[in-house]
Amino acid sequence: MQALAPVQNKEREIFMDVLRGFAILGIFIANLGSGFSFYNESAGLTGPFLVPVYDHKMNFLHHMFIEGKFYSIFSLLFGWGVALQIKRAAALNVNAVPLLKRRLFFMLLLGFLHLLIWTGDIVFFYAILGFFLLLFRKLSSKTLLITGIMLILSPILLYWLKMIWPVMNYPAEFLLKLGIKADDALIGLKSEEEFLNLMRHGNWWDELKINITGIFFRYQYLFFVSRVPKVLGMFLIGFVVGRTQFYQQVLQHKVWLFRIILFGILVGLPANYFLARYMTLYNHDYFQLKTKGLYQTIAYALGVVPLAMAYVGILALLFQQAACNKILGWLAPVGKMAFSNYILQSLIGNFVFLGAGLGYMEKVGPVYYTLFGIAVFILQVIMSRLWLRYFNFGPIEWIWRSATYKQWQPFRKTA
Repeated sequence: MQALAPVQNKEREIFMDVLRGFAILGIFIANLGSGFSFYNESAGLTGPFLVPVYDHKMNFLHHMFIEGKFYSIFSLLFGWGVALQIKRAAALNVNAVPLLKRRLFFMLLLGFLHLLIWTGDIVFFYAILGFFLLLFRKLSSKTLLITGIMLILSPILLYWLKMIWPVMNYPAEFLLKLGIKADDALIGLKSEEEFLNLMRHGNWWDELKINITGIFFRYQYLFFVSRVPKVLGMFLIGFVVGRTQFYQQVLQHKVWLFRIILFGILVGLPANYFLARYMTLYNHDYFQLKTKGLYQTIAYALGVVPLAMAYVGILALLFQQAACNKILGWLAPVGKMAFSNYILQSLIGNFVFLGAGLGYMEKVGPVYYTLFGIAVFILQVIMSRLWLRYFNFGPIEWIWRSATYKQWQPFRKTA
């Protein structure tokens, strides 16, 4: 029996790194909205980086083409990666589960540290659900696909049940109450305006305390929007993609890719158009469990994943073309050190927008923060490419791998 060792560069699925790089860009732009810039269209704010007419249009486009699609791709990649690790371990006659559990445990720790930097973190959440994913690993691919689709559609039923029986929303309400109590005890906040004022003018110590109490509000939100079944469903679909080696045989599966793309366009685009309308005009109804909120949930369930899968399918086909392969290849270094780049985006977002930093909070609209996000991403593309000339991993990836395999991994390249 051989010992399971870290995946070497030559063994990596390069296309997966390309997808991670692509997803990192979309996630950053999405996070720059309410997560960092605190853009609020209804607040009537003015400034040199706010262009109301164009910001409104750009915000609509974000809801239509970005909202939910990129974390869905990241979720797909997570399940895909776990499946590849299990397959690789099976080929070596090794039980991958203990290693995967250790990997998830350290992912959990790193995600918790990231929560203290920015409460919009998804790493901690993914690590928790990763343990649940392992429980499904022995099911057939057909069962996994059906279960995954049902989980992705289940928020429709869950939202309707919460409308009929408010007790169904108890987990979110419980976390909300805990967050309010924590805010009162640790910071002394009594209202939303006091919170915003502290974000505008507080120091880094204030921001840390806000993030500690903000963990309750973050998970209250995740429970309310039924993010658990959405992400776990994509984990399962990604697991099937990795287990069946679908991508390695992409040329034999072109018909399926075209079907996925066509479905994403014919169903996903109209559904996302309605999603953008509801999120732009009636988002308050969603959080008040009203009928238009149910319509928004239906549009989300029918639109987000199909369009995300269409993105993946289009990139998969383009990656087979020599010219496109070279262009898309520039995204691979960003994806290879996606964890480090994700943390770096949080640090940049905090420094630029929060009051403890440059203080551009509420002063930048979707047009300018989209351009800002693209500019930061271009710098990350260049930096990642340069970094990987001299190092085998990003700094966070190196720490994570070393902890997972219980020995320091070779950091600097020797040849």
